[in-house]
Amino acid sequence: MASLPVKGRGIVRAIHAPEGQAALVQQLGDLGFLQGEAVTVLRHGWLGGDPILVRVGGATYALRRAEAQCIEVEQAA
Repeated sequence: MASLPVKGRGIVRAIHAPEGQAALVQQLGDLGFLQGEAVTVLRHGWLGGDPILVRVGGATYALRRAEAQCIEVEQAA
């Protein structure tokens, strides 16, 4: 998801946690990043693009780039 541009939209396909951070999958799922959910990137931060402001469902979250990279999305039209 980190590769989506500002105003880019996508559909969550999967969440892949780095080795040793399996709890991250559950944490992102609890926030609403579930397979099939629509997401929109609202803004990238100034320094290195961190954090990334995203909307999933009716909620808006600021994710670290490392967290966003765990979310596999299919870009939507």
